[in-house]
Amino acid sequence: MSYINKPGKTRAWRKMVSRQQVSDVISHGSIVTTKTKAKESQRHVDHLITLAKKNTLASRRAAAAILLGTNQHSADDLLRKLFNELGPKYANRAGGYTRVIKLGNRPGDNTEEAVLQLV
Repeated sequence: MSYINKPGKTRAWRKMVSRQQVSDVISHGSIVTTKTKAKESQRHVDHLITLAKKNTLASRRAAAAILLGTNQHSADDLLRKLFNELGPKYANRAGGYTRVIKLGNRPGDNTEEAVLQLV
């Protein structure tokens, strides 16, 4: 994936973008982004929902270390939503909590766009 090994972007930048997108998906339910960023963020969202299904103190702390606050919600609000709503919602599902839907190319730079959304 070119997104992961992109020259000129630091590890800290990639990590922060991924954390922000994960927080946005949990906050809003879906985001529109590039296809490669969506596929990378999909891994992390699925992992967080798996942690929410376990619902232990260790899993709450691991999720709190990843989530960032957004403009509308604080990190604590997102953590509550993850463990109180999304964890029980997907309790009987074995995996595949998100989907990536391709949208086509962006007009400005012809980059493939996709929607990352919760199932």
